[in-house]
Amino acid sequence: MVFMPHYFLLVWLVQLLSIGVLGGGIYILYEWYERELVGMSYLVAGLAMVLWSFGGRFISLPLLRRPGTEEPKLMRTGTVQRVPRPDGSVLQVEFYGPEDGQPIIMSHGWGPNSTVWYYAKRQLSHGFRVIVWDLPGLGKSSRPKNNDYSLEKYARDLEAVVAIAGDKPVILLGHSMGGMINLTFCRLFPEHLGRRVAGLILVDTTYTNPVKTCIFSGLVRKLQKPLLEPLLYLTILLSPIMWLITWLSYFNGSLYISVELSGFTGTETRGQLNFAGFLSALGSPGVLARGTLAMFNYDETKTLATINVPVLIVCGASDIATKPVASDRMKAELPIAELVTIKRGGHMALMEQNQRFSEAVRAFCVACT
Repeated sequence: MVFMPHYFLLVWLVQLLSIGVLGGGIYILYEWYERELVGMSYLVAGLAMVLWSFGGRFISLPLLRRPGTEEPKLMRTGTVQRVPRPDGSVLQVEFYGPEDGQPIIMSHGWGPNSTVWYYAKRQLSHGFRVIVWDLPGLGKSSRPKNNDYSLEKYARDLEAVVAIAGDKPVILLGHSMGGMINLTFCRLFPEHLGRRVAGLILVDTTYTNPVKTCIFSGLVRKLQKPLLEPLLYLTILLSPIMWLITWLSYFNGSLYISVELSGFTGTETRGQLNFAGFLSALGSPGVLARGTLAMFNYDETKTLATINVPVLIVCGASDIATKPVASDRMKAELPIAELVTIKRGGHMALMEQNQRFSEAVRAFCVACT
């Protein structure tokens, strides 16, 4: 699942639930052993809670969603280039499709890694040169040694990816934080627009601090300073413990609750829900918290009017992480823009409604060439 600032509130609630179920089960078993609780029902309840903590996903997942005909996998390619950066991080860049195809550089959101593009890689790499990369600190890209997780740092990393993309002008596609990185790139490197960059695709993203464009934004903005930021700093401090609890919530199935509520609309398959949950558990909580803190300083509102290349905006009609009003605002202020709204799609419409997403991307890229 893609991490946005308000998402950490839901994550903490889910993790407290996981601790409560496991701790409660252990407590009941201990009290039964000490004869403080008498009866087989207590033994059964305690065992059920402990077993659910480590295997609940095998029960809840089949009950929650139907199986799909093509479920996503951790697909990577042998065509890889490792790009060292001045801050000590090393970028994992992967190439799919024909070398002479129109290059599309895909920047994933904050939380998963480039394997989230499973469907896009399979559906677009026949006619395009699809280039994906792991944001530093996630996937196979190493962390920056100076702990710089700012949008500006990632925009400079994106420029390094553009530099190895070949001679053809590229199309920059970014989902969620990836779209924010694209807009920051446009501010830092305007000379590339129209020369090295032929167009932009902004997917379920925003132009400003994401707490301003998420669901319940008024409440979340009031909670940013007194609650959200302290929780994020606490997550950094307790990162190893939080990681263990995150995996616990994945195995007991409770992580699916937060993934479902924040990313999907209910039409996703069993494999898609599980894959999104698995990718959520892979990311270090400390890394995720640092990057989320950086989003509070993000604002590219003034950049929109300066972008002189065609832009495709794609948003899920039911996205609550970056509400469609953010896409409407970008469409109004970008000089050359079109908007595609995917119905029955949330923040992860690129997975849940993958065919419609790829069709929109393909049509735009063909028009740009």
